Amino acid sequence: MNAIWFKPANKTPELSGQAISDKLLRVGDPIFIVDVDGAAGICQSGTLFAASDAGPDPGLYKLLAMTMPLRPEKLGSAAFKKRHGIRYACVAGAMANGISSVELVTAAGRAGMIGFFGSAGLSCNELEKALIRLKAEASNISWGVNLIHAPGSPDREAMMVDLYLKYGVRCISAAGYLRLTWPLILYRLRGIHRTADGTVVCPNRVIGKVSRVEVARQFLSPAPAKIVAQLLETGKINETEAELSRFVPMADDITAEADSGGHTDNRPAVTLLPSMMALRDEYREKFAYADPLCIGLAGGMGTPFAVAAAFVMGADYVLTGSVNQSCVEAGTSDAVKKLLSEATQTDITMAPAADMFERGVKVQVLKQGTLFALRAARLFELYHRYDSLEQIPAEARAELENKILQESLNAAWDQTRKFFTDYDPTQIQRAEKDPKHRMALVFRSYLGRSSRWAITGDPKRIKDFQVWCGPSMGAFNEWVAGSFLADPGNREFRTVAMNLLFGACVTIRRANITHGIHLPAHAERYTPLPLERIQKLLADDD
Repeated sequence: MNAIWFKPANKTPELSGQAISDKLLRVGDPIFIVDVDGAAGICQSGTLFAASDAGPDPGLYKLLAMTMPLRPEKLGSAAFKKRHGIRYACVAGAMANGISSVELVTAAGRAGMIGFFGSAGLSCNELEKALIRLKAEASNISWGVNLIHAPGSPDREAMMVDLYLKYGVRCISAAGYLRLTWPLILYRLRGIHRTADGTVVCPNRVIGKVSRVEVARQFLSPAPAKIVAQLLETGKINETEAELSRFVPMADDITAEADSGGHTDNRPAVTLLPSMMALRDEYREKFAYADPLCIGLAGGMGTPFAVAAAFVMGADYVLTGSVNQSCVEAGTSDAVKKLLSEATQTDITMAPAADMFERGVKVQVLKQGTLFALRAARLFELYHRYDSLEQIPAEARAELENKILQESLNAAWDQTRKFFTDYDPTQIQRAEKDPKHRMALVFRSYLGRSSRWAITGDPKRIKDFQVWCGPSMGAFNEWVAGSFLADPGNREFRTVAMNLLFGACVTIRRANITHGIHLPAHAERYTPLPLERIQKLLADDD
């Protein structure tokens, strides 16, 4: 087999290990590693030759390894970035109760990415106020809003969609779905039309967030004909919208959700993403969609190494979540951000979810520094053992009132009634007829308020903080240990996100080189850089 030889254009190869480290950071330049009398030399421009004998030319060196330019804006799918009007294939995922705040969403948009406001758990009044702010403050950037499936509150889901249509929200992240619902389908189909050249245009974009193939199949298919007919019959869509529904999938993009914070099936990313990509290819061929379907990856995206792995596996984009919660712009308390900044990968556990408590659905939360998971599990145990609050024995009732709820059951019900009267009045009507449902609402109220106590940083309820968190948070903390990003006060979203993307480029380039040589220790690991340093390195490469 012929050897590959390299002739430097101008400079002789640099021999220091520091030179390799420095050149890896210049992600817009190629790197050629050559053999210089048994040592690794580095060049950045020249000519490649393939020959069995290099001849007598002393200016030729045997090529050991090489890597091409790779800038952050080149990661991921060009189609995804064009569709959403963004520079980088990076999504700031929605975190409920406004933790993915207006500030965080606008920070993502201004950084050339797209963020989704965390609408789940908010009253319609709170959501409407956030939408008004987003329309005013994010008018020239890309942004979206979360729509979470509410199987026990269909009216709630419909009210959210009404608000999104009212305020012209053009992109939603649809999460938690087991089956598609008519409000989601209504959002997708409203305003669909043909242009003069016959192109079908769907103005409302949907990114489906899923962890199961059977759910992904629904998002990758056109809207179910039965529900489309019902929407047409009730006048919620017109005949054109019903007819054109056959030509578009329910989602433009699918986020494969691996082991994430909050709702999760704890799926391994290395098996989930390839399955979703294969399904995407199958359904695009099956339905002959005009536009490309994109598959992104969420869950575990807390280090440049994880982000690099996602893109190398073929992800069209990545979605960050847990790490954003510790950022300056996140809508949660400094107390929570401090807890998150100290978390390790094993400081997480599963606990009953507030929105699907009765079904036994769980969410992934932080366990270090809080008793929430243990107390939530106790509530779930009592719910399954008894049929009403009145049936709970005196000893367990005392435990509930004194340790967990920290108020009488009567007071807890009053609080619960007040919340659901605004949030979803149908739940109160049902609870007044069904004692077990009344108990479920009281327990769900604790689960819901526990996240609010965390958001406000209530010092009296710190042991009840519910903090959604995946292992990526611990991995992030391990990566930034000893750097300026170890302090949560320095974790501005753009700085964190650009370090993940820029670091992924460095990581991929380094991996290409290490197939041919052994790098010095200080070049083995990308460490966080200040945003100004990253911007200068990228500007120098332009």
